[in-house]
Amino acid sequence: MGECAKISRSFLCEQINNPVTVYLFFGHQYIQKGPGLRIVPAIQDSLQVMKGRTSYNPLSQTLHPPTKRYKSVELNSSSRQYQEEGILWAQLRKVWDSKMKDPNSRLKSLTKKNSFWIHRVNCLGTEPHMANCQVQVAPAQGKLRPACPGGMHAVVSCVAGPRFRPLKAKPGRKESRAEEMKVRLRSGAQVGEGRVEVLMNRQWGTVCDHGWNLISASVVCRQLGFGSAREALFGAQLGQALGPIHLSEVRCRGYERTLSDCPSLEGSQNGCQHDNDAAVRCNIPNMGFQDQVSPGLGSPEIAPDTAFSRWGGFRWGAVCSDHWGLSEAMVACRQLGLGFASHAIKDTWYWQGTPGAREVVMSGVRCSGTELALQQCQRHGPVHCSHGTGRFSAGVSCTDSAPDLVMNAQLVQETAYLEDRPLSLLYCAHEENCLSQSADRMDWPYGHRRLLRFSSQIHNLGRADFRPKMGRHGWIWHQCHRHYHSIEVFTHYDLLTLNGSKVAEGHKASFCLEDTNCPTGLQRRYACANFGEQGVTVGCWDTYRHDIDCQWVDITDVGPGDYIFQVVVNPKFEVAESDFSNNMMQCRCKYDGQRVWLHNCHTGDSYRANTELSQEQEQRLRNNLI
Repeated sequence: MGECAKISRSFLCEQINNPVTVYLFFGHQYIQKGPGLRIVPAIQDSLQVMKGRTSYNPLSQTLHPPTKRYKSVELNSSSRQYQEEGILWAQLRKVWDSKMKDPNSRLKSLTKKNSFWIHRVNCLGTEPHMANCQVQVAPAQGKLRPACPGGMHAVVSCVAGPRFRPLKAKPGRKESRAEEMKVRLRSGAQVGEGRVEVLMNRQWGTVCDHGWNLISASVVCRQLGFGSAREALFGAQLGQALGPIHLSEVRCRGYERTLSDCPSLEGSQNGCQHDNDAAVRCNIPNMGFQDQVSPGLGSPEIAPDTAFSRWGGFRWGAVCSDHWGLSEAMVACRQLGLGFASHAIKDTWYWQGTPGAREVVMSGVRCSGTELALQQCQRHGPVHCSHGTGRFSAGVSCTDSAPDLVMNAQLVQETAYLEDRPLSLLYCAHEENCLSQSADRMDWPYGHRRLLRFSSQIHNLGRADFRPKMGRHGWIWHQCHRHYHSIEVFTHYDLLTLNGSKVAEGHKASFCLEDTNCPTGLQRRYACANFGEQGVTVGCWDTYRHDIDCQWVDITDVGPGDYIFQVVVNPKFEVAESDFSNNMMQCRCKYDGQRVWLHNCHTGDSYRANTELSQEQEQRLRNNLI
């Protein structure tokens, strides 16, 4: 029979025909195998597997359990599959047979003795790690070692989560997919980590960290198709959210299938705030993606050399910088295990990569940002790169933390109104292209424009300050408003039909970024006055009131009807963020020719059950391509 052996975060995804024995020894785990497996030490919560420099060469591994019961065992593998941390691979029969015939090998005598170190393993099923289970340890060497009467080596069978299944694998049960869609992780740098959000009453909300522990976190991880939880995080360590707090005092016992099966309270019952948002880091299988990308020679800026398979082997080469942007850089940093992308570099003048890897092996890379590796992104079939290689290869700069901008949708809904503003008061706005093109044909200063006004409050809920991409030398002075704009295109304001077609000629608003307000205990760091530093501090927000110039959409040429009002922050992804899915805010808009109503205002991912499937649709909507 085929088994997949799992120890905490460890998976065996190779078909084997032999039982597996799990040993616990002073907080460590050891795997002894019957024919076809090797002994590998697993320390704490992961199996540590020594890796060769290349994933396709035969490996020679010497394993050293910290006990004198077993001597070091050297096994050679000729498998061409990736060696992955936390994964045991079946050895070829000829390798096993050679060890069994070797008189100096301990394997033959050990299999004949039928030795067992651990007896009567008693797990409740709620433990995040097998070291937490009650066991009976065999007597020390020299004493009588009981066999396993009526039993055999322990065998386990595991199923990989949906994100780690091969592309040709059969889909899981529909009910499992539905359960997975009711919980998600946000703002994590790596797969399997992030702020916990649950879907209740058709709206996403967070979980308060009151009573949050590793057992409840493991239920979330298993619901998402990962292993058990590695860490249960408190105090919004992976960023805060806006919107409702659905759950608090979650008390899982460990055997629940979903987080909704656990006893809990409503988040509003005990005064939870978003600085108490719970997060989790899950144990996930190592898929070997990190072995397929190299940081090259640059530090901390990195020019990734990507390994490609050809005729069963691999060759290293560069990535073409055509169409290279932050979404692609995010995937590269995730694949390298280096956190978030801070910059997508299109010309690596000082980091020309590893010698011998100058050939371009990937071009036309287009990523949505959710992929596990660059190899999963869309790309050209035959490589075509207009820039060549060398200093024009794609590069990235990675960071441990990133900002996260979110628009306060409720404030937009509460402050929206119409104003018929005389042209005599719109000279500055006209100079900054804040009006529709039809204003150019009017008889200035006579007449007026009908404006849909509203207030914008943009929060930085990430773990790093939001700073403009350009330095002060690149800021633009606006004479009418007498201050510098550090980002020329910071927001898009648009009015769309219900099918996504643009009807109001929205404008691309430039901003002077500053800390308008901060919560108690935080100091304002950025101000526009006197050519000051611009940005938005972590936890603070920048407010553009409804009565400020250009804080509107010109709807003079729009007829009555039902529309979608849309605001997109950081629309060109010029500044890196930990989560771009919440940058879009939408409202339903009803206009009767004299009055306007905005309702159901929400950020772009507040109500969707499956955001990853709609990433492309969201991008098309932002660009008005529907």
